Parts: sequence; C-alpha cells; structure tokens
Amino acid sequence: MHRCLLACLSLAVVLFGEAALAQQGHPLTGTWSGDWGASPTQRNQMTFVMNWDGKNVTGIINPGPDAIPIASVYVDVTKWTVRIEADAKAGHITAEGRLEDIGSYHRTIKGTWRQGTVTGDFRLTRD
Repeated sequence: MHRCLLACLSLAVVLFGEAALAQQGHPLTGTWSGDWGASPTQRNQMTFVMNWDGKNVTGIINPGPDAIPIASVYVDVTKWTVRIEADAKAGHITAEGRLEDIGSYHRTIKGTWRQGTVTGDFRLTRD
C-alpha cells in the first residue's frame, strides 16, 4: 500500500513538474524589465514584452504609445546568447547578451546595448 502510494506520488511530481516546465514555453517569452546605460549613474529603465509565435520571437520595447517594435531576435541555444534589434527614434538598437539562470522563471539577459552612437550595458530580468 505504501509503495503504491509512493509510486503514485512520484509519478504525479514528474508529470506536474514537466507540465510546469512546458508552460514556460520559449525561454524569451514573457515580460522582462531592467535598464541600460553608458555608466552606472546614467540608466534608462525599460520593459520588453516578447512572444514566440511558433517561428519567430516577436515583441515590443516599452509598451504604450511610444512602444518600439522589435525588428528581429536571434538566439544561439548552444551558447544561450541573444541578439535583439529594433529601430527607435533615438537610433537603431542592437542588444547582444547572454541568457543566465536559464532554468529559473526569473532568468536574466546581460550584455552590450548600442543605440545610435551610444554604447553601454544592459540587464533584463523576466518578471
């Protein structure tokens, strides 16, 4: 009886654990918040909303009336590197970084941000 109960509980943990992972979907899907800047004292807050449509990652930067559509996203799953490009009023954006804590729901992307002629660093955390 105890072995049967233990086996059933173990199976439930495996099944529900896999279902929880499957619900997360593509590693970039979700709302991400963070900042970028050329120095530690000059930071720009930002929010990304990204979605996997079955072929591509699509999304926007800073949702609202002045939202910036994401033009392209490239992910190298062998190294978990990400390249995001968009065209803003202040210049073309290229963000290149690395996905960290990939197993965590609150994973992060850290890397280099280029907007127009300004280069800095950025950090995003999935909310």
